[in-house]
Amino acid sequence: METVEDVTRMRLVGGNLALDFINTRTGPPVGPPDDDVLTGYPELVAWGVYAGALTETEAAALRRLSRADPGGAHTAFARALRTRDYLDEVFRPLAAGHDPSAAVLARLRDDEADALGHAQLEPGNTFGWAWRGDHTLVRPLRPVVHAAVQLLTTGALDRIKGCGGCRFVFNDESKNRSRRWCSMDDCGTAEKIRRYVAARRTRATR
Repeated sequence: METVEDVTRMRLVGGNLALDFINTRTGPPVGPPDDDVLTGYPELVAWGVYAGALTETEAAALRRLSRADPGGAHTAFARALRTRDYLDEVFRPLAAGHDPSAAVLARLRDDEADALGHAQLEPGNTFGWAWRGDHTLVRPLRPVVHAAVQLLTTGALDRIKGCGGCRFVFNDESKNRSRRWCSMDDCGTAEKIRRYVAARRTRATR
């Protein structure tokens, strides 16, 4: 079983908060996932801090709220898993060159409307949405949903790709759009090793 500490050992390689949220499940490129770092509400909050969706102060408030309302925390966590499921159904087809269904896009639209209903515009280099006044247990999901919409509406959809070695999806920000792996330190290295071993076997049989 994964722990809060396991959450902070996962690689954030998606290039977008929503893609990193999808990547909290691991496994092969094809087929069902074989592991999940999100096993409960504490892990969801820990991931939010690790991924930059929550501040430590916000996380501490959510932990207190979840202890006071365990039923509400359970409901919020179940919603987080459903959100991750439909985000996967949005971006995995795009990574394969297909359009997501109208039904999952409608769910994303509705969740974005809900998220912005709890947000405030705050100044910086430009104005942006923030959720500092949102003290509900679903707070960790607000910026995730917003990041998904931002990527769909302002990003280059042909840059959304699936890793060749695992089920991770990522936004390819390379100049020539040639990225194939979630990380060269993980799947990229594993592929290099596989090719090296295969080449040695080929030479040995000649």
